[in-house]
Amino acid sequence: MIKSMTGFGRYEIEEGQRKICVEMKSVNHRYLETGIRMPKKLNLFEARIRDVLKKYVQRGKLDVFITYEDISENKVSLKYNPELAAEYMGIFDQMSSDFGIKNDVTISLLSKYPEVIIMEEQSGDEEELWNFIKSTIEQTCKRFVDTRIIEGENLKIDLNSKLNNMLELVNFIEVRSPQIIEEYRTKIENKVKELLADTTIDKNLLAAEVIIYADKICVDEEIVRLRSHVDHAQKCLAQEGGIGRKLDFIAQEMNREANTILSKANDLEISNKAIDLKTEIEKVREQIQNIE
Repeated sequence: MIKSMTGFGRYEIEEGQRKICVEMKSVNHRYLETGIRMPKKLNLFEARIRDVLKKYVQRGKLDVFITYEDISENKVSLKYNPELAAEYMGIFDQMSSDFGIKNDVTISLLSKYPEVIIMEEQSGDEEELWNFIKSTIEQTCKRFVDTRIIEGENLKIDLNSKLNNMLELVNFIEVRSPQIIEEYRTKIENKVKELLADTTIDKNLLAAEVIIYADKICVDEEIVRLRSHVDHAQKCLAQEGGIGRKLDFIAQEMNREANTILSKANDLEISNKAIDLKTEIEKVREQIQNIE
């Protein structure tokens, strides 16, 4: 099966006092380019998240959006720093002794000094949180890949149709080419007869002229290679995994053969079919850009 590089997936889980939502969307790109937007609290999981994504996506410009809410995060605890409080009191006692002033520091006043009493956010289990996030990302990836597969099947049908159209054009050129040579032979004979009147035509010279002309316009090799490229492309469409780059190279080779046929064409019908062939190849190349 082939996959499109265009896709979308969304999955949301609500469990107890926390909720997470993951959305993914992608468009075509030469390589894999991933952008992740998520709360700062989840930044420590970025490398793990990218590892999960790589298992499902090989190519495309991928945007991932993660939202996370946890009501329990509002729970904090107060911590007392006795060492720091002792340092403060030691300094106050020293000041009292140095200046002969009564040390009137109270507990309530001491507690207001920096870092004596601090609020500390309760930390949860990091691995447990990661498993919660991971399961959501994996479910999103599966939905995301499903949309890519559906679009990929549509691309496959369209590409096979275009490849079959190309074969019909190649068939026409193959049948038409020998006819051109015969028409050229007849044209030369008639022209010579017209110019030389009763003079006998030298059959050897006429044959040599036709052979030279036939060699100049011969596209047999190009037709064989084009058929081979079309066959290769159709076999690739039946394969598993990422085939986008391979198909792109095949389409480039197809275009090269079509250009050669067009340059050799000395017949209006073949020229028109060669132009149609190049147009069809260009359509194929455009569609291939969307395949992973």
